[in-house]
Amino acid sequence: MSEAIFAAARDALERGEPVALVTIVRTQGSTPQRVGAKMLVYADGRTIGTIGGGCYEHDALGKAREALEHSQPRLVAYELSDDIAEETGLICGGRMEVFIEPLEASPRLYLIGAGHVSWHLARAAHDAGFRVTVVDDREKFASPERFPDADVVVESIPDWLHRADIPAAAFVVILTRGHRHDLEALRALAARDLRYLGLIGSRAKVTRLFEALSAEGMPAECLRRIFAPIGLDIGAVTPAEIAVSILAELIGLRRGRLMSDDADGAPARARSMRHTPRTLAPGR
Repeated sequence: MSEAIFAAARDALERGEPVALVTIVRTQGSTPQRVGAKMLVYADGRTIGTIGGGCYEHDALGKAREALEHSQPRLVAYELSDDIAEETGLICGGRMEVFIEPLEASPRLYLIGAGHVSWHLARAAHDAGFRVTVVDDREKFASPERFPDADVVVESIPDWLHRADIPAAAFVVILTRGHRHDLEALRALAARDLRYLGLIGSRAKVTRLFEALSAEGMPAECLRRIFAPIGLDIGAVTPAEIAVSILAELIGLRRGRLMSDDADGAPARARSMRHTPRTLAPGR
């Protein structure tokens, strides 16, 4: 069974789908499974394998899904009480500990635009473990020579975005060379279920683009999910500094340190709009 679980985990990670591995690491007394028994848990609640069944397995499944959501491993202890014995039909009376380990593939990062910030961000994100794809219609900017550590797409941005199968776990950053291209990218992406969708630019620019999308009928809930402007507030000015501030935000989300709501209930997008990296000229 372990081989099947490991094969399923490998297949999920190759698809970019995170999973959690639940393993019994310690037992005491009578338990329905031995040390080493494993269960693989998907984000939607599907499982492969078992750690013994019953209500404690159900509890471990829920904790595994929480571990996936927050990217945090945890060790959980279970007393196999009479209630669990009744649930499983086994008289155990033992104790066991399970280790829940979230497994995450190298996250996919799509950079929509191949200007100066994108160049710096692609290099730094690759070093931080992201699988980077750069999309632009300018061959002079979007080339394998300029982005040796990324997959490069030279094509009309809206045409490619409307066809692209971007996974829900992906991070997407919009940093094209102009408002029209930004609007086209937002139009294609705002309604998609993505782990992160960010837009570089000033508050005034973001407001104009959001108003345009609202006038076209884009639901407000889609706009609320967008991080705009992007990047943590570190006083970034140069393209390299702005790229670092953006990558810090991506890492914060990836590692569960930047959550969807803060103490006053504001969504993460609103938090990111409280700071504004300096807007760059076309070709950024």
